[in-house]
Amino acid sequence: MIGYVPGSTVAHRLDPRAKIAVQVAFAAAAFAYTTPRGLAVLSVLALAVARLASLSLAGVVRSFRVILPFLVAAPLVATIELSPPAIDPGAAVYPALSSYRVLLVVVVSAAYVRTTTVRESRAAIQRTVPGRPGVFLGVGVSLVFRFLPVLRREITAVREASAARLGTERPLVDRIERVAVAGATRTLGRADRLSTALSARCFAWNPTLPRLTLTRIDAPALALAGALLAAALFRAV
Repeated sequence: MIGYVPGSTVAHRLDPRAKIAVQVAFAAAAFAYTTPRGLAVLSVLALAVARLASLSLAGVVRSFRVILPFLVAAPLVATIELSPPAIDPGAAVYPALSSYRVLLVVVVSAAYVRTTTVRESRAAIQRTVPGRPGVFLGVGVSLVFRFLPVLRREITAVREASAARLGTERPLVDRIERVAVAGATRTLGRADRLSTALSARCFAWNPTLPRLTLTRIDAPALALAGALLAAALFRAV
C-alpha cells in the first residue's frame, strides 16, 4: 500500500495545502474534461506529478490492484445489450474514458500520500477549515491514514491463514464469507484497542501541530491549481 516515504523531492517540500489544492483542482478538471484530448493533457500532468514525487506507477498499480478489475469491467459490461442481445463496441468508449480518469486521479492522490505525513495533512485541514468541523475532519483523516494499512495487514493475514489451511479448495462464496467475517471481527477488535489507546494517551483535540508556511516553491503549485479550477469552471459554463 502507498504510504509516506521520507524524501527531499520537490513534492516533499511543498506545503500540504498547496498539494491538496492541486489534488482538488486536478479531480475537478478530470471530471470536466472527459474527451481523449483533455485526458491526454491530464495524463501528462499526472506523469509530471508522479515524477516530482518519485512515485513508481508500477507501485501504484500494485497498491490499487483491487479496484482495477472494476475499472476494466465497466467498459466491457457497457458493450452488452440485453434487448435485443448484441455487442456494441461504441458503448464502451465513455466508460473506458471514465475509468481512465479515475486512474489519473488515483496517481495524483498517491503522490500526495507518498510525500505528506499524517500530521501535515491534519494540520493543513485544521488550518483550512475553521472551528470544530476542521478539527473533526483533521482527526478523521489522520485516523484513516493510520488505520487503513493496519486493516489491510489484518485482511492479508486472514487470507494467508485460510490458504495455509487449504481454504483455497473451498467454494468461492464460503471463502468470501470466512474472510469477511474474520476480517470484520479483527477490525472491530482493532477499533476497540484504538479507542482504549486514545483514552490511555489522553487524546487531545488540539495537539501541537507542525507549522505550515507557504513559500515561493508553492507558487507554481497554487498557480497550477488555479488554472485547473478555472479550466473546469469554464468547461462547466
